[in-house]
Amino acid sequence: MNKILSADAMMKVLNDWGIKRVYGLPGGSLDSTMNAIYNWRDKIKYIGVRHEEVGGLAAVAEAKWTGKIAVMLGSAGPGAAHLLNPLHDAALDHIPVLAIVGQVPSDKMNTDYFQEMPENPMFASSAVYNRTVMTPEQLPEVIDTAIRKAYELKGPAVIVIPKDFGWVEIEDNYVSSAQKYSTPQWQLPANEEDVEKVLDLLEQSSRPIVYFGRGAQGAADELRELAALLKLPMVSSYLAKGILEGDEEFYMLSTGRVATKPGVDVARAADFVLFTGTNFEFPMFSEEATFVDVNLNPSVIGARHQTKLGILADVPTFLRQLLNAAKKRYGKDGANYASARARQQDSDYQAWYAAAVEDKKQWDAWLAKRAERNTNPVGFESVYKVINKMAAKDALFGVDVGNVNIAVARLLSLGGGRRQVTSPLYATMGFGMPAAIAAALEYPDREVWSLSGDGGLAMVVPDLITQAEHELPIMNLVFTNESLGYIEAEQDDTHQPHSGIKLQNVDFAKVAEGFQVTGFTVHKAEELESVLQQAQQVTRSGKPVLVDIKITNERLLPVEQFPHRRSGEPDVIADFDKFVEHFEAEALEPFGEILDRHGVTSF
Repeated sequence: MNKILSADAMMKVLNDWGIKRVYGLPGGSLDSTMNAIYNWRDKIKYIGVRHEEVGGLAAVAEAKWTGKIAVMLGSAGPGAAHLLNPLHDAALDHIPVLAIVGQVPSDKMNTDYFQEMPENPMFASSAVYNRTVMTPEQLPEVIDTAIRKAYELKGPAVIVIPKDFGWVEIEDNYVSSAQKYSTPQWQLPANEEDVEKVLDLLEQSSRPIVYFGRGAQGAADELRELAALLKLPMVSSYLAKGILEGDEEFYMLSTGRVATKPGVDVARAADFVLFTGTNFEFPMFSEEATFVDVNLNPSVIGARHQTKLGILADVPTFLRQLLNAAKKRYGKDGANYASARARQQDSDYQAWYAAAVEDKKQWDAWLAKRAERNTNPVGFESVYKVINKMAAKDALFGVDVGNVNIAVARLLSLGGGRRQVTSPLYATMGFGMPAAIAAALEYPDREVWSLSGDGGLAMVVPDLITQAEHELPIMNLVFTNESLGYIEAEQDDTHQPHSGIKLQNVDFAKVAEGFQVTGFTVHKAEELESVLQQAQQVTRSGKPVLVDIKITNERLLPVEQFPHRRSGEPDVIADFDKFVEHFEAEALEPFGEILDRHGVTSF
């Protein structure tokens, strides 16, 4: 029987599972792993980063981009600790990743040896599979099991390997399960009687909406047809933006704080919510609303609100069932829907729909006018207008957190083949650039953008070196407003003094040049498009570029605070006129007034 080093047997398993690359930083405890990575360099690429957290975030982002498991490395002690952040992000988003973690030699474990720490307990709250390899012979099998578990349980797997095990020769007889494993295809129809109950509840409602999440992926046509047939306004989670084109009149985009005004408005005013394919929600809905919750995961049905009806089903299948049932009940063109609803009091669903459409048109017109402003420093609206114009139709965007997320939710066109990846629930700063690194490596023929605030980029900026070393043509945009703007807004809302949010102005273009990356700076609105065009030429030559855009620190309109009515309860701000004047939002009406104009009764 042939012999193989245990670490090489591990790499053989990774190769069987289709792993293309490993992100990490060497450490003494990873010597045998690094040796094996070198031996397998023609099949699995090593992506050396300047901080393990960046490598971990890039691995998580790669898995988000592809749906396939990705691999990160962390050496004993400090390197392992640096993986905590990315692994928690993966855990909250149910992303399959594998962390290979070094440990001191087996004969030094439990002796307080140099850099020794009990690593498995550190990952207990994030890992779905968390083990220390006990013998060299176990290593390929444990890695194989970890990958299966990460896929099955949709989360991070962590394998701790004592330093000496990888150097031991073992029998080369392990056969991985990669070719035998099949990812489950989740297609589960709803009970037909539950589908009929949904139509009954729709008929009984006055102001119905559909709220959908990523579970609706692949059901864009069904959403459009349902909206047209039953005149349903629709709202989505922020992460579901991109399922639809974004310009549909019925689609109000997202609700919450990372949201649009029409999204918040219809969510707050709705008395019936068809909540589909998501467990991601900010508390924007009326407590009096009736909820139907459709999800494949039974544990999240009703987790966010009191649910009238819970339906265990996958969303695309459910939507097709709902459409078929609606056409059978109301006719293929929905002609009988109006008479069915006419039996209900205050059920002018067409007026409700028309009011929502008007609200969105008003919002879009306001954003378009703001994008034409020639103010200095430049505003987000103007920047994203240029991005939307310049970016490729299938561009990929690595997006940081904070105000950048709000701007993406409202302003970035994600129709067609464009996609974005971010850190939505864990919201870890510094995610945008590692996500762009992963995108550029995985999709070398597509245009990649990194969108970050100056706070987030400063956390990970040394890994511009990684972009330069691998010649990744990434368009890095950093929005410098010299503040942790998202936190500044929270401090304003709680009427506290600004504390700890001020950021020193940094010349990120010069920083980039020091890392062998071309840098540009935009100080004035009139420079914006020409500078971004120059930067795009750099990326088209196969090199990364960074553009430091000095942006206004004006707060983006807090749509969650925009009142339903300018006077009266609930949701009243102290002075409506001062509020809209401060945000230059005089052209926007409270939704309650739009509903009044359409004859729709609301709170």
